[in-house]
Amino acid sequence: MQEKFISLLYPNEDSQNFHSFRDNLPDISEDVCDELGLTELFNLKNSTLSDFFTEDIDVIKYRQSTIEDILNIPEIKDTLAEVHPILDDIQQLRRLDMESSNSGDSYLYSITEIELYVSCIDMLKRGFEPIKDKIKSPAFKTLSSFIIELASSEYYAELNKKLSALASRVHEVKSVTIGVNLDRELRPCSAGVISVNSEQFKSGKALDKILRLSFKNDAMTCIAELSPLGKGQSDNKKEALVAAFHTAIEDVFKSSIKGWRSIVGEYVLDNTDFLLKLLPEIEFVSKASELIKKLENHPGCTMVVPTVEPKESKAFSALGLFNPRVALAIDDEIVTNDFIFDDNARIYVLTGPNRGGKSVITVAVGAAEAFCMLGLPVPAEKASISPVDGIYTHFPEGADDTIDKGRLGEECARLREIFDAATEDSLVLLDESLSSTGAYEASYIASEILASFAVMRTRGIFSTHLHELAARVPEINQKSMELGGIQIDTLVAGIEEGKRSFKIVRAKPDGKSYARDIADKYGLSFDSIMAKNNLRKGETL
Repeated sequence: MQEKFISLLYPNEDSQNFHSFRDNLPDISEDVCDELGLTELFNLKNSTLSDFFTEDIDVIKYRQSTIEDILNIPEIKDTLAEVHPILDDIQQLRRLDMESSNSGDSYLYSITEIELYVSCIDMLKRGFEPIKDKIKSPAFKTLSSFIIELASSEYYAELNKKLSALASRVHEVKSVTIGVNLDRELRPCSAGVISVNSEQFKSGKALDKILRLSFKNDAMTCIAELSPLGKGQSDNKKEALVAAFHTAIEDVFKSSIKGWRSIVGEYVLDNTDFLLKLLPEIEFVSKASELIKKLENHPGCTMVVPTVEPKESKAFSALGLFNPRVALAIDDEIVTNDFIFDDNARIYVLTGPNRGGKSVITVAVGAAEAFCMLGLPVPAEKASISPVDGIYTHFPEGADDTIDKGRLGEECARLREIFDAATEDSLVLLDESLSSTGAYEASYIASEILASFAVMRTRGIFSTHLHELAARVPEINQKSMELGGIQIDTLVAGIEEGKRSFKIVRAKPDGKSYARDIADKYGLSFDSIMAKNNLRKGETL
């Protein structure tokens, strides 16, 4: 059959080839995926998540339709789940074949690969044929039509016919009879295969046969095992016997091996390759759809297909946004927030109490951007997002708690690396950066960093406990606006009636109110301490 381009993630071969080069992909590293919790959420085995990010809107929309079909047609997910482990087996067989130095292994691997290939095609046809009219995505339309056409072709029927003949010859071999010539001292002087048998030999009591010295009527009974396969023998002895056996078997089947290999070359290698190339894509879309279903079934969580805006629009608007990793880690209904980058602010200083939701929303923004650039629904009720050329994170605490708190130089070096890489089309997420130094030094350095990002026109969030930094935002804005920079604004992780609401609001921070609420919560405010002391005095009286 004529080769056809098939991909679940890329609309054409040129697009797939373009994305095969790391330099053409957005700068979203595996470390960033780890810090955003994505590596844990997707848990891929055959690839890395950073391989799948794209800035191409056409690719994103192509993937959105692929995922929509999987979510709306359960049979697709079930079929892919059936095929996935078989493709893993084929890949493992090829690896073993490459590592094997024994040509006897090679033809056995080849026959097994043909069988696995045929079972894959049968499963795909069985899964796709009944639902072909329901399929809407270009990816699954192309895959299903190719599989149905292939499985109905004379080529495939001929393959099955030859496979049946070849497999029966291999699988009917249950044992071999080995002859050993002895010299006068009963020492082996030569050995070889006498016959190939379709039944296994029987092991049992052979004393009577030995005493009668009569072996003619029960040729398939073993009277003594070869010691290399007995208990207590070394691996080297066993391997030596297996190698000798494989060499003998190869000689027996030598007339057929060339024919088998030509069939493998003609039918299999050219046709299993397209399935093996799909393996990482099948795993990705399967894991992604499974994750989306889990999130949709969690209380209070909504996943939505985002409107994808051009990169130049620098759009990010997410209503009902939530952090997917946090959602799956708790049983309660998740708290959602609205988050928007707009002309009034493309950089935010986010302040609030410890454990008030600052890190959660910072990660949620990065996760939503990443989901969009993977071509997936995002964790929000409504979203409009532009791709970015890179996501850069600096999380000294939490997911990447590797920085020595006393080593300000290391933090600054990491921030310098972000400056060297980021552009006006990037997204920068800084969570409690510069926590390794005092408040005065941290606020000064942070204000310099924010002013620089503003002049670079880079979108970002600076989540911090430094309330002094938020107070300096008007001063930073004046400095950056004079140089053509963008606006910075402040966000606050709220407290309502002394309790953390985990709601993020666009407001000026009030550091005193946070401190007062925390003091009240732990009974350390002046009024709380005095009231407790007065109560004790009353008790002693």
